[in-house]
Amino acid sequence: MLFTPINLYIALVVCVAIQRLWEMRVSARNEKKLKEELGAIEKFPRHFIFMKLVHALWLVSCVAEAYYRQNPPQWWLIVTGIVFLLIGQILRIVAIKTLDGRWTVKIIVIPDSQPVTGGIYRYIRHPNYLGVIIEILALPIVFGCFMTAIVFSIGNALVLFVRIGAEEKALQSVSEYKESLPDHRFIPRE
Repeated sequence: MLFTPINLYIALVVCVAIQRLWEMRVSARNEKKLKEELGAIEKFPRHFIFMKLVHALWLVSCVAEAYYRQNPPQWWLIVTGIVFLLIGQILRIVAIKTLDGRWTVKIIVIPDSQPVTGGIYRYIRHPNYLGVIIEILALPIVFGCFMTAIVFSIGNALVLFVRIGAEEKALQSVSEYKESLPDHRFIPRE
């Protein structure tokens, strides 16, 4: 049977994987343009392999745990997972659109540039990372993959702890980053 709950869930995971691959392509295009046209430079590249590893293994783990479980959770948990997955997606898409050609998956800084302070960045410093945090928790929850949700939320938190510190240090080295953006990293306030 083609439209079984597990097949539908795997299709959802594949869609998220395709989206991530597409984003990597957009990021590479933006990175090339930023370096060639604006003299942008990459900072703190060593942690990026861990970020890619966490994201790739997260997707594999979602499928593996779903196969192990075989049965989806109750409908309300599926709906909750999907709603939060959509919230995470919206946060990430808005962040990517706001940064436009400056968005990359690597830490790329443009010397003597000002940070983007409009759009969603007026309210929250790291909307993309907040979206990722929500997605990493929500996608496994859609099929009741609680072990994946917990393990990869912890792994992602460790990676983001390093990533955010490095990114903020890099941005502060070329701009008035801390003075230009809200103090709150993840909780929007006015």
